[in-house]
Amino acid sequence: MKKKKSKQIKLGDIYAIPLPNGKFAFGRRLKDASIAIYDHIGDSIEALPKEEDYQFTVGVYDDVLKSGNWPFVENRPYLDENEAWPPPACIIDRISGEYSIYHLGEIRTSDRKECEGLEMAAAWDAHHIVDRIMGDDMWHRDPYR
Repeated sequence: MKKKKSKQIKLGDIYAIPLPNGKFAFGRRLKDASIAIYDHIGDSIEALPKEEDYQFTVGVYDDVLKSGNWPFVENRPYLDENEAWPPPACIIDRISGEYSIYHLGEIRTSDRKECEGLEMAAAWDAHHIVDRIMGDDMWHRDPYR
């Protein structure tokens, strides 16, 4: 019995994200298993964003992109390697309370002030990302309150 090959995920791949209101959000694959979610919301899968403006960037599980539930629509190569990296993300150790920053594949010591306003380092599942696009911040609580 032949095993079905799963689609290889490439940097710059753009996926259409079906939303509960019948519209589509779009996400672009970055390094570090991350995805940048465009500001643009389209009425159809063909209504791709024209600008590279993002509302947020988060880690995403590979199975979300390989499932086919978010159709691949095109690849937009990055101009250079640095553009393909996600922005810095914060890590808060739940036991010690110490802060770190994850950026460019490295973790370094930080503090609360430097982490304020940064995304928390985490991998998100599809429904968490859709909820956030739709305005439900249940999965994105401010840890600095």
